[in-house]
Amino acid sequence: MGGETRAQMGPRSDYPLRAPKPVGQMITNIYRDRINQFTSGGQYERQNLRAMMNEAVVSGDPHVQLSVWHAPDQTRPSFKEAVSHEFKHTAVGEWFGPSWTTHWFKVVLKVPEELRDKRLLELHWDANNEGLVWTEDGHPLQGLTGGGERVEWILPESFRDGEEHTIYIEMACNGMFGNAPGGDSIQPPDPNKYFRLDRAEIVAVDPDARQLSIDFWIIGDAAREFPQDSWEQHKALKVCNEIIETFEVGNKDSLKACREIAEDYIGSNVNSSKVYESGKEPVVFGIGHCHIDSCWLWPFAETKRKVARSWSSQCDLMDRYPELNFACSQAQQFKWLKELYPTAFQRVKKKVAEGRFHPIGGSWVEHDTNMPSGESLVRQFLYGQRFYESNFGSRCQTFWLPDTFGYSSQLPQLCRLSGMTRFLTQKLSWNNINRFPHSTFNWVALDGSQVVCHMPPSNTYTAEAHFGDVKRSMSQHKSLDQDETSLLVFGKGDGGGGPTWQHLEKLRRCRGISDTVGLLPRVHMGSSVDDFFDKLERKADSLVTWYGELYFELHRGTYTTQSNNKRNNRKSEIVLRDLELLATIASIKDGSYKYPKKEFDSMWEKVLLCQFHDCLPGSSIEMAYRESDEMYAEVFKSAESIMKDVSSVLGVSRVQTATVADGIALNTLPWHRKEVIDISENEAAVACGNGPLLQLRTFKTDETTPLVSIETVSKSIFVLENSQLRVKIEDGVITSLYDRSADREVIPKGQKANQYVMFDDKPLYWQAWDVEVFHLDSRKILASSETRIYERKPHRVSVVTNTKISDKSSIRTIITLCAAVTGQQSFVEVSSTVDWHETMKFLKVEFPVDIRNTDASYETQFGVVRRPTHYNTSWDMAKFEVCAHRFADLSEHGYGVSILNDSKYGFATAGNVMRLSLLRSAKAPDANADMGTHHIRWAILPHQGELSHVTVRKAFEFNNPLKLLSADGLATSAALVAEMSTPPVYLTETSSPALVLDTVKRGEDDEDVSIGELPVKEGRSVILRIYDSLGGRARGTVVTAWDVKRVTKVNLLEDEMEEVVFGEGRFEVDLRPFEVATFKLQLAGK
Repeated sequence: MGGETRAQMGPRSDYPLRAPKPVGQMITNIYRDRINQFTSGGQYERQNLRAMMNEAVVSGDPHVQLSVWHAPDQTRPSFKEAVSHEFKHTAVGEWFGPSWTTHWFKVVLKVPEELRDKRLLELHWDANNEGLVWTEDGHPLQGLTGGGERVEWILPESFRDGEEHTIYIEMACNGMFGNAPGGDSIQPPDPNKYFRLDRAEIVAVDPDARQLSIDFWIIGDAAREFPQDSWEQHKALKVCNEIIETFEVGNKDSLKACREIAEDYIGSNVNSSKVYESGKEPVVFGIGHCHIDSCWLWPFAETKRKVARSWSSQCDLMDRYPELNFACSQAQQFKWLKELYPTAFQRVKKKVAEGRFHPIGGSWVEHDTNMPSGESLVRQFLYGQRFYESNFGSRCQTFWLPDTFGYSSQLPQLCRLSGMTRFLTQKLSWNNINRFPHSTFNWVALDGSQVVCHMPPSNTYTAEAHFGDVKRSMSQHKSLDQDETSLLVFGKGDGGGGPTWQHLEKLRRCRGISDTVGLLPRVHMGSSVDDFFDKLERKADSLVTWYGELYFELHRGTYTTQSNNKRNNRKSEIVLRDLELLATIASIKDGSYKYPKKEFDSMWEKVLLCQFHDCLPGSSIEMAYRESDEMYAEVFKSAESIMKDVSSVLGVSRVQTATVADGIALNTLPWHRKEVIDISENEAAVACGNGPLLQLRTFKTDETTPLVSIETVSKSIFVLENSQLRVKIEDGVITSLYDRSADREVIPKGQKANQYVMFDDKPLYWQAWDVEVFHLDSRKILASSETRIYERKPHRVSVVTNTKISDKSSIRTIITLCAAVTGQQSFVEVSSTVDWHETMKFLKVEFPVDIRNTDASYETQFGVVRRPTHYNTSWDMAKFEVCAHRFADLSEHGYGVSILNDSKYGFATAGNVMRLSLLRSAKAPDANADMGTHHIRWAILPHQGELSHVTVRKAFEFNNPLKLLSADGLATSAALVAEMSTPPVYLTETSSPALVLDTVKRGEDDEDVSIGELPVKEGRSVILRIYDSLGGRARGTVVTAWDVKRVTKVNLLEDEMEEVVFGEGRFEVDLRPFEVATFKLQLAGK
């Protein structure tokens, strides 16, 4: 009301009248810099916390007795084989090697009486290389990393009885990142590296000191990384300095007092998983992970051991840290563990059943997604998901590719068709031109299918679980306006390992800080990746969208490096497609023929493994490519065997020469073909028809009007001509390509096509991986020497040119024009043999064309992707080198040019210049990458109209040439062709020509096919995979001669989705633009 007298608070009774002493402000930088002294080595380590980490250490006889057996050469013997040999005495300080060898140690431990009551006993083993601890009876226990990392193994309680106890340690003479010399891990490995056994001792660890070291580490990070204008930072600095002042060397009570001080900042629950039970809402979700490259700076053979080491360590950690959830991908690696380490696999399987160990990814390996064919991507999912389902009882929901070098535009569609709705990567954080704008978004495929994508804002899949990793999970989040949560993927990776106990202890303290002080994003442990995505999917409608490929603005050189490996990939994909079709036909034609699913599985698994994202891209060491060469050789050997059996059923055999009367052409493509085929060195025939076996017809010539001719204009100038094209070649390059049908010149005046060019190729760091934009500034034209006529036949003419690259390298090029076939578009074929011995050079071939368009088209899996031909923005310029499969095309309204190839993937179109990448010569990590002889084919295909089925089909045909066969046995060629002149399943001629019947195979679980991984399905079936290749609504009719009783549309895993109307041997298909559709034809009877 006003006027009242209020009680006055008096002064503190204990507040001094006079200042007792001066008190200064804490000098922040000095007190902050002091923090490191408390835990660092050097001049203070005997007076700081390090002095109290261990209570006692014993080594040598009789407590740690060592003996060793050296495995011969580079063999990796099993436990059973190793322990059967004689072990000889060895000691700490001895050296072991050379690189890639294996040494087995028998370690006899006897804990001295004075250590038996200590709280924590560990064996500390550090040989500066990888190792695996085994029980005396042959069970793997835990991996060892070396070099100060993961060097401890906790002694079981049973070892405290004063008796001798034996373990074995398998030493691998390689570090976690291989055997590179010096400090640059991507350099070629040193073959003569040796490793010193530095430590083999029983250590009594002081748990209070160890826990205090983690307390101090994280609070110290808060003092260093929180904003200096925040009270949270100043308090962290104050707590750290109070701990330093409280600590007394030798006084164990001071350790407890220091930890009590730490609790004021991190809380009192950080010693257990209870810290995560505060009930407060987290925003960062930690998931343990162990990224193991199936090969990289080490061979495939070593990866098999890395898996056992890494996953055994994780199972051990789970027993001690109940909050640890661990996600691990790559079905191949699970299969290795199952086959080579069965007890370790059972241990993993138990953790999977507990919901702690999470198989993830759904694919066979973490594969490249740029270069594998569409069917290869399908099989990655098919084989991966089937393995997970058959071994763990469920399929994966999340596609997991954190380290792959760019992501194909069709992946969301294939994910959805494989039962996965989520996708995780982080690789685009490595972009070196543009910053990708989202962390969480909907990623949309060419056909409109979508998946929820999350890219962890910490920008790594191998986080060290530092304070900064948790902090960056929010500060670098680019989608906070839609969702504030993020995944923190932590654990040692690339070379394996996974989370360590230090990681888990640090995260406990990070959570403690969030709940006690605040400011740090609240992290949670105990959830799975699927739990995280479950929440995201609920708000998916509000997430932003990204349409098309996730182009990676780095590692563009991987489209070209290791050319032979890429060639083997393409050829393997083709031969598997062909054989599955033919074996399907044979299995239905002849009931005694068994569809070779086991052999196909073995072949596919090898091919899929070699598509790993450091193998197919060309970024592994030389040893890995020796292994992949062996795997491909086995694939091709199996292919020969299967083809022999199939041929026997079909009544044919492969021949090199034949007559028109007895010859047959084998066709594995699903459309009418009419082509010229060689039947002897100098004779040709015309193969024509739709079916698998095509009749040969006489190649008719007219001496007065040859179907194809070659004219010598002058020295090194030639004109090759057929009824459609006229090609002028001057000094080995094409100066004119005239389309007679369209009355149009293809090559701009004064320019040269099929022109070889060289570039300096010295990227900023990643040699095998990268080609940088500045390499384009070093373009150098390669001049050719004399050109001469190579071939002049009634059906084909050609010239040959030699081109000197350097004193060490050269190219022999044959340019060919064949007789035009009525109704078929003619093209100019080029075959090159390159003898390549360069250093850090890039060889390409250019095709300037008289076409104008701001976009070019490139074949990708099951479709086409369009990319800019200009550099308007940095996003456009970043695509100066891109991936293409069998063709690239530049078209304007009414006309275009396609470049076909048989084994290449790197391409670029700048303005009107189309450029095919041929060979690189990187020197790391493989010093001999691409050195040697290469055989490469490409073709120039002019065409009327825009990009159409003409290019799509010619690219298929260029990669699938007709094969010459003859009748084998009593049947005549004519009788066989009559029987198989019509394919048993095909798209009618009235169907959209954009439709491609890409795959014909037997059902995975048919009763006469299944090998028992999953429940057998009654009856027999055929699987068809059809896609729209051009990006428009595509309708068609499938006709089959097989006795089919029912047709269903299925997903890629062959689960039935919907019934398809079927009658009179046919059914209709209606596909969205770029849709991939799979149909199951259930056969009648047995």
